[in-house]
Amino acid sequence: MAHEYDVVVIGAGTGGYVAAIRAAQLGLKTAVVERQPTLGGTCLNWGCIPTKALLEHAHALKIAQDAKEWGLVIGDGKPSIDMSRVNARRGKVVTGLTKGVEYLFKKNKIEWIKGSARLAGGGAVQVTSPDAEPLTLQAKEIIVATGSYARSVPGIELDQTHIITSDQAIALPAVPASLAIMGSGAVGVEFASIYRRFGSAVTIIELLPRLVPNEDEAVSAELAKAFKKQGIVVKTGTKVTSATVKDNAVTIDMVDADGKTETMTVDKLLVATGRGPVTDGLGAEELGLEMEHGYIKVDSLFRTSVPGISAVGDVITMGTGAHPQLAHLSSAEGIVLAERIAGHDVQPINYDQVPGCTYCDPEIGSIGLTEQQAIDRGYDVQVGVFPFFVLGRAKIANETDGFVKIVAEKKYDEILGVHMIGPRATELVAEAGIALRLECTVEELIRTIHAHPTMSEAVGEAAHAVHGTAIHM
Repeated sequence: MAHEYDVVVIGAGTGGYVAAIRAAQLGLKTAVVERQPTLGGTCLNWGCIPTKALLEHAHALKIAQDAKEWGLVIGDGKPSIDMSRVNARRGKVVTGLTKGVEYLFKKNKIEWIKGSARLAGGGAVQVTSPDAEPLTLQAKEIIVATGSYARSVPGIELDQTHIITSDQAIALPAVPASLAIMGSGAVGVEFASIYRRFGSAVTIIELLPRLVPNEDEAVSAELAKAFKKQGIVVKTGTKVTSATVKDNAVTIDMVDADGKTETMTVDKLLVATGRGPVTDGLGAEELGLEMEHGYIKVDSLFRTSVPGISAVGDVITMGTGAHPQLAHLSSAEGIVLAERIAGHDVQPINYDQVPGCTYCDPEIGSIGLTEQQAIDRGYDVQVGVFPFFVLGRAKIANETDGFVKIVAEKKYDEILGVHMIGPRATELVAEAGIALRLECTVEELIRTIHAHPTMSEAVGEAAHAVHGTAIHM
């Protein structure tokens, strides 16, 4: 006899578990199939949370290394990092949060079915596990939220010891003397910040012409300047042609845009060139789901080509370019989907209003159109920029790198995008999110009083700067 549910969710990451909770809140009998030993998916277990825990340790070490500046008495020894303690605390943080998701499942009467799921057609989901008998679930609606995995590039073979992904980088038992990082997206630059602060000699190798290539060009330039000051070597416009492991080290061959070749040897090579969809063994193609390069194709309300099956998060594509692989976006999609399944009137997500946060040093927060994107869409663009080094709060914190940049259009004065790099940027971007959501004008943001002394003053001043009226610049 099949176990019957209103909704069966495959995958308990930030898209799946949030969709399940919202569905249960709306009165739907819900089950989640997850094969990992803990809930929370990549974000909680191997991605957002453990990485940011390491970044907080790096920040603490930064303060300790500047002890004299802060009037701290630490002792005669040079502050250093103890990776065993770092990893223990990282694990404690992760465990606390995954247990929290378990509690939410119990609170909302969501059944966690441990095992691997396969779509069997007709609303059936087959579950297999090495520890239990095969099980068939029957659902009125199925949500696929299987997420993504860290992948390599052709010709670079991962060995999980010397040539690694972020999955291994979060739990290194010791700080490598030297680390090369392929890719300068969020993952690459965050680990560059972590291990450079911990003491590694770090080199970033990026195929495209600039760091964090999805960000506004001014942000990329500012990060390159900050990384140079920190001693991080950056090689943009450079392709890795081979990487081989020998004598406990990695030899990397590369070629730049001018055809010049170079070889370097490092202790570890971190491949941070992107993530692939987790669909192997799911039975998606066999069931007739429309796919695109391994991703499940969905419409604006996350319906697949097969009735009764929907999908959200890193595993999907909408056929309009790359779908942002962000935990908070997956959660937002899960909520919209659950409400649609429950019969609520829902609206598609505006993907121009999805915030992006990169927790490198200095931090990056961005939302909306970059200056170039706004120009490409035909807007008559006006821009305002305000640097953090002017702010009293930034000087107090001794974090003065970076700026806030506002992109707006002239006709209606509407804010189109906000891009910032600097202290607390990943928190400050929330104000920009509200501004875009409410179709805020520059003038309205100017008239919004920002408390003093705060980092958020940079947002208000950047608004003034759009109209050429910045007070402190």
